[in-house]
Amino acid sequence: MTASIKGARLLHIMSAFWILALAFLVFGDVIGRIAFSQPVPGAKEILQNSVVTITFLQIPLAIYSGSMLRTTILVDAVPGWMRRVLRTLASILGLLLFLALIWGTWPSFMDAYRIGEYEGEGSLRVPTWPVRGAIALMSAAAALAYAQMIWLDWTGQLTFESEAPGALARLEN
Repeated sequence: MTASIKGARLLHIMSAFWILALAFLVFGDVIGRIAFSQPVPGAKEILQNSVVTITFLQIPLAIYSGSMLRTTILVDAVPGWMRRVLRTLASILGLLLFLALIWGTWPSFMDAYRIGEYEGEGSLRVPTWPVRGAIALMSAAAALAYAQMIWLDWTGQLTFESEAPGALARLEN
């Protein structure tokens, strides 16, 4: 198993535990509101920032496992060599998208870190720089995953569109 797949799996596991922790937070917030008329302070801000981060933590493994959203209506109608070209074009678009996200997010991450930007008022203020940093970092991991998928495809390790979801299994061996 390559280091990038191990890293993607580790990120996925972290996001799963984070979701579990958020479930307990929501449960505590609901019980606090109903039973004690006292919600958990800052629950809204924590949830709001966590959803974005959790989503980005799961992107690299989604790319490696072939789980990113796609349609096969055009792919089914073209010959095998054209399928590879279409997969490559889709991966290049994904790569460019995540490179653009890095380019667009990095300055706001640096500004948020430099000025100590926070979200929320009152008892709990949540810093915004970790979320912005996670978006930039996970976008870099996603760009790397797309580049790796292009490499797999053009080195003959990924030959047909129907095999794309199985790329993760081939990378692990």
